[in-house]
Amino acid sequence: QVHLVESGGGLVQAGGSLRLSCEASGRTFSRYAMAWFRQAPGKEREFVALINWNDATTYTDSVRGRFTISRDNAKSTTYLQMNTLQPEDTAVYYCAGGRLAVGGTTLRNYDYWGQGTQVTVSS
Repeated sequence: QVHLVESGGGLVQAGGSLRLSCEASGRTFSRYAMAWFRQAPGKEREFVALINWNDATTYTDSVRGRFTISRDNAKSTTYLQMNTLQPEDTAVYYCAGGRLAVGGTTLRNYDYWGQGTQVTVSS
């Protein structure tokens, strides 16, 4: 059974930073893509960033240059460093475990999900 546990959310002022963590268990972490999605109130869950088994990354346009996704295979942990946060970044952020070594930007590419962590950015 694969488990993903997120941490690191919170309340921050616009322009501030947060780092999210996602610790995985239950399978060989290094073999699979990992991703972050987010869901704002009243909106659909949307792709934020992914990292493949070989550390190749992809970002949605709205966060490119501000967010950085990374992974530490020794700790089975994925990170999302979020800088220059804006009120529109406010959402519940979800960690996702990929079905394959190379991920995609849609939900169907991911079999496993964390419980979510709230990020709130005040103006």
